[in-house]
Amino acid sequence: METRTDHTELQVTGMHCASCSARLEKALNQLPGVSAVVNIATEKASITFDPQHADIKRLIAAVRVTGFDAHPLRDFAAEKAARAAAYRREQIQFVIAVLLTLPLLGEMLLMFFGIHMMMPGWLQFALATPVQFWIGRRFYTGAWSSLRGGGANMDVLVALGTSAAYLFSCAALLFDLDQPVYFEASATLITLVLLGKLLEARAKGKASSALEALINLQPKTAHVERDGVMQELAVEQMQVNDVFLVRPGESVPVDGSVLEGVSSLDEAMLTGESLPQVKHPGDKVYAATLNQRGLLKCRALAVGSHTQLAAIIRLVEQAQGSKAAIQKLADRISAVFVPAVVVIALLTFFAWWSMGSGFTTALINAVAVLVISCPCALGLATPTALVVSTGRAAQSGILVKDAAALERAHKLSVLVVDKTGTLTEGKPGVTDMIPEAEINQHELLETAAMLAQGSTHPLSRALLDHAKSLQITPAKTVQIDESSGQGLHAKIGGVHYLLGSPAFAISKGVIVDERQVLGLQQQGKTVIAVAQTTSPLTQAGEGPGERATYKQLGLIAFADQLRASSRAAVAQLAAMGIRV
Repeated sequence: METRTDHTELQVTGMHCASCSARLEKALNQLPGVSAVVNIATEKASITFDPQHADIKRLIAAVRVTGFDAHPLRDFAAEKAARAAAYRREQIQFVIAVLLTLPLLGEMLLMFFGIHMMMPGWLQFALATPVQFWIGRRFYTGAWSSLRGGGANMDVLVALGTSAAYLFSCAALLFDLDQPVYFEASATLITLVLLGKLLEARAKGKASSALEALINLQPKTAHVERDGVMQELAVEQMQVNDVFLVRPGESVPVDGSVLEGVSSLDEAMLTGESLPQVKHPGDKVYAATLNQRGLLKCRALAVGSHTQLAAIIRLVEQAQGSKAAIQKLADRISAVFVPAVVVIALLTFFAWWSMGSGFTTALINAVAVLVISCPCALGLATPTALVVSTGRAAQSGILVKDAAALERAHKLSVLVVDKTGTLTEGKPGVTDMIPEAEINQHELLETAAMLAQGSTHPLSRALLDHAKSLQITPAKTVQIDESSGQGLHAKIGGVHYLLGSPAFAISKGVIVDERQVLGLQQQGKTVIAVAQTTSPLTQAGEGPGERATYKQLGLIAFADQLRASSRAAVAQLAAMGIRV
């Protein structure tokens, strides 16, 4: 019988370096029925567990025993607000540390200009003490938590190194020893480490920006029918089978099916296709897709974490939370790095002292070994690069399965590329203009652009862009009637025009050269027909063109335009030995 497993993600606080994440991951994986991956860059623990052996409370308790804290993931907005507040605290602490440290460094900086000043020892003590024990208390609490949990992290190195310099200076000052003080060294080291923490927090914030962009695609509210009344509710309050409205220009709030209405939806964020998809009753709609024209009444089929958008976000989060082989190697090194550095620092101290260099020189060199050996870069470089790269890839429509897949990408020999939106711009452009004998291409484009002014369809925008590039300014239309996803009629100076798909034109009685249309379509192109009336309407009061006799003016073909960089990219891949 297959064992059922649950999955959860915990937000972890208190991790300061790769040895922290490695120690926590080891502790969680030692629990029965638990498989965990801890990511220092995202500060998350992704945990799969057997509910018969573990639950959320036990997992959080295990995290706290290791010296950290954790809580279930909150919504993204709450996490973003918490990160912003933490970043502001980092900034304030750093500014205070700089203000207290600069005077200590002043005498050294003035020496570069030939000015020799010596600040009184008691004043140096007064400036360095708040930096050491107020601003720097985080390193002491972090070191204690780490040691209590059975490990040693970066905080241990910082606390040992700065404390050695600070306490030696205090002893020299208190007992009036004939030795220099090094208060500026301890304060400067703490300030520089805080600067590193500030830059680290900024990098983590940037790493999550791509994920935030995906989450922001979904609207915050929706027009939902409850008890026969249409209400504006938060998307989080929507339930399966809720009936909701999507107005023109709005994004679909959840996955659903159309009950009433016809419209065109831009689904490029899901499919990459440049042309909108026409939706009729019974068709499915997806969260974050954009309603371009008509009013749609829909029924919710999937909400919250069950939508297609949520599935994409989960894939990105899983990829960011996974570990590449090189990252696992870095974690193993970080786990033994701190104890090894402490041993090397002790050996350095005794080596210098035994060579007769004196206690002060031996201590300075030992402190130097401690403070320059913080394994931050070792543990953060790989996960931060992974988070940033997978996030940016998601913004470009590339979903990375996991870190291992990304790491193996350099071994590619064959690359299969989806043309639309990858090699192409993801939007249509005019490729062919085939006018009838009595008009020329300029007149055909001018007429088509004149009709397209009343539409927001991508093909209409492509027509107007093409006309603008040829410096053609279309005349204004008077009356327009658009059939969503099919075409439109327009009345200009008593003459009725038609612009739309070949099928739409044929349905209105236009004789279309179907062989020509088929030939263009076989080239992967989208074709529209342009026609005008040859006789006036025979019955007043009907819609424009309903009873008119139309004559085709010409055909216009569109295709997704090749990106300017595509040829060079394919050539570069070929030069690397990769078949595309």
